Amino acid sequence: ALKRETLRGTRRFDGARACRLAVFRWTTRYNTRRRHSANGQQAPIAYEQQSATLTLAA
Repeated sequence: ALKRETLRGTRRFDGARACRLAVFRWTTRYNTRRRHSANGQQAPIAYEQQSATLTLAA
């Protein structure tokens, strides 16, 4: 997924910094906003907020 989504349409990065930035952006999106099947197709942040709300309600 990283390779396909990050390199789509890009042949080369301008330098190592640009490459690191692209990977950082992808991992940030993947870990915080991208839906995951383990969370019932919710983004991790939404799942965490829902879990915190349910915990406070209990």
